[in-house]
Amino acid sequence: MTDTAQAGAVEAPAAGPIEPGLYSNLPAEQYHAHRDSLSSTGARTILKAPALFRYEQDHPQPRRAVFDFGTAAHKLVLGDGPELVAIEADDWRTKAARAERDAVEAAGGIALLATDYDRVHDMADTLRRHPIASAVFAPGAGRPEQSLFWRDAPTGVLRRARLDWLPHPRGGRTIVADYKTTACASPEALARSVDTYGYHQQAAWYLDGVRALELGDESAVFLLVFQEKTAPYLITVVQLDLLTLRVGAAKNRRALQLYAECAASGRWPGYVPDDQPHFLSLPTWALARDTEEYL
Repeated sequence: MTDTAQAGAVEAPAAGPIEPGLYSNLPAEQYHAHRDSLSSTGARTILKAPALFRYEQDHPQPRRAVFDFGTAAHKLVLGDGPELVAIEADDWRTKAARAERDAVEAAGGIALLATDYDRVHDMADTLRRHPIASAVFAPGAGRPEQSLFWRDAPTGVLRRARLDWLPHPRGGRTIVADYKTTACASPEALARSVDTYGYHQQAAWYLDGVRALELGDESAVFLLVFQEKTAPYLITVVQLDLLTLRVGAAKNRRALQLYAECAASGRWPGYVPDDQPHFLSLPTWALARDTEEYL
């Protein structure tokens, strides 16, 4: 391994294919627009229905205010991202406020209502006082927004990941962390979020990339740093257990195989095969309820 985890990084090509490797300077727009590789988000989508994955690839979603808030929080926590600009308005309903927002966005920045601007700064200040989160994201301890591309051996699929934070190598285990804003950071709520949003797949996917490119040791750890978006901006740092990671890895393996099959055939089916009807039963709880009452 090199002196820093980023020393082996290569320059992102302005055009043409991207080869396997670590890219420190790849713009987010270029990363997300890459169509010849599969990301963790894409893997999670393709398991729902390959047709959904194909549609989202062909129809990129426009920016949304909720994404801008999350991006703003990432900017302050990670130290990388678009310029944040406070707009002195109560909401976006006035023509003047929208015009200011559009001008900021056209210049590549993120416009936030003044109250939200203050809120993301308060969140970042709170995180800097957290014993684990502040150490994980300490300035100078690593680099934000690192793009990884690597080839999946069983399928040949080019995989990609964009790490929130890649630490510089040091003694002990490599800790790769991902920062997420949330409505509730209680362990019970986060367990549901992991299941709903497939964060265990993301964790397993990112660790695969770190190991494939030899950016960390085999015992590398993936931490999820969740922070609430309302005061007092509580933080919960999560390390998923081994069984949960194994489930995530197994789902990723199925997604990679499905992606390879669809790419080879050119067919991207929906929730069920198109050539036959789907045999459907009521949910177990509904059957139990209705058979007791009506049969």
